[in-house]
Amino acid sequence: MSARTRTQAVYVISVAAELAGMHPQTLRIYERRGLVQPARTQGGNRRYSDEDIERLQRIADLAEQGMNLEGIRRVMELEAENERLRRELEQARATARHAVDEAERRQRRDLVPLRQAVAVFGERPKIFDD
Repeated sequence: MSARTRTQAVYVISVAAELAGMHPQTLRIYERRGLVQPARTQGGNRRYSDEDIERLQRIADLAEQGMNLEGIRRVMELEAENERLRRELEQARATARHAVDEAERRQRRDLVPLRQAVAVFGERPKIFDD
């Protein structure tokens, strides 16, 4: 049996509300405001994931700091955008590292070893002795 993922929606609204420390009606309000989008069963019942619970807890933290729901929505949008940009930057860095490594490999491969010798004027260079 495979382990449950953070995004797998398994909690009914009452359990999710308890885990998040909220009233179930608060979860419904947050859903109407677009702050959380729980999965739905075929029968239309809400199901929340661990990721949803973390999101609800983040909403509660921001509300405790005095933010209204529109401010919370905007902060969470900006946090999501920031996370997306961080992933994109890390991917660009990895691509650049790979390109630099590849260029260095090609450069080393293209180098031809050169034997160095001291040539004295008037004498035959020793590099021709072999």
